[in-house]
Formats: sequence, C-alpha cells, structure tokens
Amino acid sequence: MADLIASCPWLLNVLTTVREAGLPDAWVGAGVLRDLVWSQRYGGGFNPQDVRDVDVAFFDANDLTPGNDVAATELLRRHQPAVPWEATNQAAVHIWYERVFGTGPVDALRSIADAVATWPETATCVAVRLDSAETLHVCAPLGLDDLLSGTWRRNLHRVTLELSRSRLARHEPSRRWPKVKVIPP
Repeated sequence: MADLIASCPWLLNVLTTVREAGLPDAWVGAGVLRDLVWSQRYGGGFNPQDVRDVDVAFFDANDLTPGNDVAATELLRRHQPAVPWEATNQAAVHIWYERVFGTGPVDALRSIADAVATWPETATCVAVRLDSAETLHVCAPLGLDDLLSGTWRRNLHRVTLELSRSRLARHEPSRRWPKVKVIPP
C-alpha cells in the first residue's frame, strides 16, 4: 500500500495538508484509501476526480461539539478547496451515532485505532498519516488483508445489516472494481 500512496502525488498532497492543518491525532482513511488501492489493482486506475470524500479522522476529547467537525473541515478546505474534505472528531461519535444511523447507543471511542476498527467495511478500516519526517504511518486494527486482496466485507463490529446493504448498493463495488470479491452482508 505504501508504494501506491507514494506514487500518488494527489494523496501525498492530501496527507501533507492534513499534517500541516494541525488537527489533533489526524488521519486520512476509509474510502479514499480503498479507492486508491482497488482502482490501481482491480479497476482502471485511480482518478482523484472520482473521490466522493476524503475522510479525515481526528481525536479531540477536549471539544465534542458538532462545531469542531465543521471547523476542522473548513480549515482543510481553506488549505485545499478542491478536495472534498469530511473531518470527523472520533472522540464525539458516541454523541451522534445513534441519531444518525438509527441504532442503539454506542460506547465512546478511546482512540483513532478504536474508531478505525468500527468503520463500515473491513477493507476501509484503514487510515494513514504522514509525519514531519515524511514517514507514512498506517493504522489498520483489522489488518490489511481485505484491502490488499480486494475483498468487500461488512464489518460486524458496529454496522447494521441494513446499513451494510445500503452501502453495498450505493458504492457498487462489482461495477467499479470488477475483480473485487464481494461477500454480501
């Protein structure tokens, strides 16, 4: 995966922007990484114009207000307006998750790794960041196997069956990446 990221100036620019924005414990992950890896390995190549959003997960236990997500997203937009940023304070997810996804209450997350482990598909339970020495760090609490092998699979940790089916229909992995193996929810 590191070689794919290193060969993508657009994603390196995204990672640099996130680092320079100074958000606490900020990582880029989920769909943008899946899109890069699967488009290069199992599709027709990666095109940044096809990226729906760039998920920036950060962890700020000192400010759990919704305004923190908005301010973080706006900060990133000021740096790179053409990138479809979506910043989310993972420390605050437990406050809104039930209302947004129609589930029962969820426990507060303790760290970025704790948060990444709850993301919808196992292949998207990955985040990366670039440190000041230009070293790439990977957070993959469920491992990299499904991302690198092209396997779409529901993460059973927090994602409901209904949400998983909805995401499968919306993302159309078999159409977008014909060689990806889809394990239906």
